[in-house]
Parts: sequence; C-alpha cells; structure tokens
Amino acid sequence: MSHHESAGPDERADGTQAPTAEHVKPHPYGRSGNRRPRNHTGPAIGAPAAGATTYLSVVQLSMLTVVVVASLRSLPAMATYGLGSITLFVIPAILFLVPTALVAAELATGWKGGIFTWVREAFGERAGFVAIWLQWIQNVVWYPTQIAFIAASLSFVVGKPDLAQSGIYTAIVILVLYWGSTLITLAGGNLFAKVGSWSGIFGTILPAVLLIALGALWLGTGEHSETSLQPSAAIPPWTGIAAIVLVVSNVLAYAGMEVNAVHANDLKNPGRGFPRSIAFATILILGVFILPTIAIAVAVPQTDLGVTNGINLAFQTFFDHWGISWGTPVISLLVALGAFASVVTWIAGPSRGLLAAARTGLLPPLLQRRNKAGVQVGILAVQGVIVTLLALLFVLVPNGNTAFVALVDMAAALYLIMYMLMFAAAIRLRRTQPRVVRSYRTPVMPLVAGLGFISCAAAFILAFIRPTGFSGLSDATYPLVVAVVVLLLGGPPLVFYAVRRPTWDQRSTAEKSSSDIVLVNPIMGAEADSGTPDSGSEPTGRKPQERHED
Repeated sequence: MSHHESAGPDERADGTQAPTAEHVKPHPYGRSGNRRPRNHTGPAIGAPAAGATTYLSVVQLSMLTVVVVASLRSLPAMATYGLGSITLFVIPAILFLVPTALVAAELATGWKGGIFTWVREAFGERAGFVAIWLQWIQNVVWYPTQIAFIAASLSFVVGKPDLAQSGIYTAIVILVLYWGSTLITLAGGNLFAKVGSWSGIFGTILPAVLLIALGALWLGTGEHSETSLQPSAAIPPWTGIAAIVLVVSNVLAYAGMEVNAVHANDLKNPGRGFPRSIAFATILILGVFILPTIAIAVAVPQTDLGVTNGINLAFQTFFDHWGISWGTPVISLLVALGAFASVVTWIAGPSRGLLAAARTGLLPPLLQRRNKAGVQVGILAVQGVIVTLLALLFVLVPNGNTAFVALVDMAAALYLIMYMLMFAAAIRLRRTQPRVVRSYRTPVMPLVAGLGFISCAAAFILAFIRPTGFSGLSDATYPLVVAVVVLLLGGPPLVFYAVRRPTWDQRSTAEKSSSDIVLVNPIMGAEADSGTPDSGSEPTGRKPQERHED
C-alpha cells in the first residue's frame, strides 16, 4: 500500500473515504501522515486495528526443542558405559548440539527454505541439492533403526524377549510397520500426526521419568548396582579408538536441533532469548538422556544389554523385583507406540523438502509425481524400496545389535556431511552477504561454526570404525559396508544434477516467482535503494544475484 503524504485525516492511504477519527479508536500505527514509526506505510485510519503480537516464551521454545530432539532409542548403547555415559553425552552436546542450534538460528532468521536454501545461497544449487538429499536420505536410514527399537519393545509385549535377537523377526516388523505407515501417509491420513504430541508424552517423557524414579528407588533401597557409582567412573576407560565409536550415535541423538531454529523469529528478543532457550533445552535434554541411562545401567548387567532392548530389560528387572511383572508389557507397549507415532509423523515430512527442491528441475518428473491427495508418491516409493533393502541387513547379519549399529553409523555419516555443509555455508554467508538482516546473529561465528564443522568431520571418520563388542562383521568388512552404503545413498544427487533437463522443472509461473523470495527480512522502499549497512544487500527479498552456481 502506497504512502500518500497529502492524504487527509478522513482518507485511507488508497484515497478512499474512511470513517472520521471520532468514530474509531486511535489506531496503533498513528494517523495517516503521522505514522509511528515515521516511515510506516501500514493501515490508515479506519482500517482494522492490529492485535497484540503473540510471542513464544524462552521456556516454550525450550520444550519444543526437547520434544523434537529427545529420544529413548540411543540410551541402551550408552548404558554400557555406566557413569561414563555422562561424559559421552556432555561432550557431543558441547561440540555439536550447541553449535548446531546457534548456527541454524542465524541461518533460519536470515533465509527461508531450510538447508536447501542456506547451502544454495552459499555454494550454489548443486551443493544445496546434495544437502537436502542427505537430510532426506538419512531419515530413510533412520526408519529401520527406529522400527528395530519398536520390534524389541513389542517382543516384551508378547512375552518373548528373545525375539529381539532374531534378525528375521526384526526385518518382518520393519517391513510391516514401515509399509503400513506409508499406506497411511499415501491416503492423506493424519491421525498419528494429531496424536503425535500425546504419544511423545506417554511414549518418551513418561517412560524416561519412570526409569529415573525406579532407578532412584532401586539405589535408595540398597539394591546392588550393576555399574560402578564411584566418581572416577564418570571418565570412560580408554581401550582404543573403537571404544568411543558409540559417541557417533550420540551425535545422531542430538540431530534435529536445526528444525526448531526457525522459531527464533517467534521470540520477542531473539538475540537475547534464543541463547537462553538453547541453554535451558540443553540442560533438559541432558537430563532426559543421562538419568534414564544411569537407571538402566544400575539394574541391567552390561553383558545383557542390547542396543535395541536395553530399556525394556531395565523395566523388566525393576518390575520383576517388586512383583509387578504385568507392568513390563504395558510400558513396553507405550514405548513402542511412542516410537511408532514418530515414524508415522516423520515418514512424509523430510520428503516434502526434497520434493520442493525436485520441482525446480533437480529430479525427473517420475520422482516428482504426487497422488490425488497431494502426497509425493514417487519419492515415497523410492524411500520404501531403500528401507526394504536395509531391513534385509537384519537377516544377513547374524547379530541384530551389529546390524542396528551399522545402520546408525550409516545415517550418522550421511547426516554429518549435511551438517558440515551447513556450518561451512554459515561462515561463507557471513562473508559474502554480511548485510542480509538476521534476527539472531551467532556470536563469534567462525569459532562456533568451525567447532561444529571439526566435530562433525571427526565423528564422520569414527563412523567407519567397528564398535568394540559387536560381532557379525569383521574390522575390515565393517567400514567397507558403511562406505558402500554411504556412496550408494549419497551419490545420486550428483548424478541427477549432471543429467538434469529443463523439462524437469514442473513449477508454475507463480511458483517460480515466489521461489525467488528467500530473505526473512526483505528490504523495503527507499531503505533498499540506499543500501543501508546491516539492512540487507538484496533488493526486496529477492535471492542474491552473486550466487555461485558451480
């Protein structure tokens, strides 16, 4: 809407007659010709008054972050370290979780579109496509690991815990639950999305709190602890590089901090509030991870712990000891339902981001195909085939724990490449586009992003080393399997980019126009023309013209 300096007090900014000031309450933006702030071109006298802006509080954003990041799946693997798990949780939190949250917040409050846009603006379209592909494909690898965790819980529900060690059983559960979830998604069903938050409470938060309470009661009543509780045990013993490889799964446990970074804009003061919300969320996440892990370690002998069934074994031990064995299948069912709800909720989400990039001409039309419900059926079909092949690992590898950890390492390796691209993009955009407005700016960006990049690079290397205590694959075979899967799953975007055709671009004219608007805080009017420092260097929210395509 244009600003007319000559508009009278009873005229709207477009020149039409407006009610007189006596008939309306004072407008929050002031009278026409006397705006607050001075250059505001918003509603004139007589326009609907603006309602109060609703902001997220620091605590609310912290809780949102905890819900997205916290998961019980990684706890049994760390329980084998007892009190040493404290160190193994805290180190990745400092080196990865905090840098990821702070860097992603700056990128999300400067540019729309997530990882695809961030990396594309820094390094060009091909790098952006690789980043969004890796974000999608690591989720595809994550599905079998999450459902394997569900399979272990279901084995306790039916009273046959030994089933969790059967690769055939685990593979069947993965295939049935995954394809069942996909059919729900293809039908446009959103039942589990509606109850996802409640599933998170009853399937994650409640079991975690119950584990903490039972562990405290176990120790408080003088029961024997299966792990050392001496302060010195907080430092895990060094038995070679392979002994710390499970830290890689901890890095993956913290993955997802970038998801809620976009909500930094919803804080009243992002610059001050976002670091506080991250600090609070980090403490809560560490509490959810560390305390239940120690509860598992004190009750279950290290030799009995499995990476998929450790939580259920802990509950079984507690409940059997106090004569309430019926509680084991009940809590195991809650854990399984909570994990299953997360699978259904996420099964279509990451592929939507890939579809958005694909429609710009980066994937062939067959993979862009959507059904009548608007669901990306082409991408989901490929996703299902990959999950099916990965599920066969549980049949081919005799030890189910080894197959589980191998999948975790594959997912970690793929995701870590994406995070390295994100950290590098943040550093580059600070240099190439310093005047783009970020509602939140990461302090000492080169140091914070550099720390995150180095941590991801180190974890990426560790992902190729076979963890101590896992059989089924030799020391030489294990890294080869991980490398082959990483190449097979991470290489396709480079191939698709090389053979892309102009006819692959399926967007309408309107979509092409809207895709040019990538700045969160576009520069308006004379301010954009003057090139005021720190106000953004791009014209009215259009994408930067100096983008490096290749």
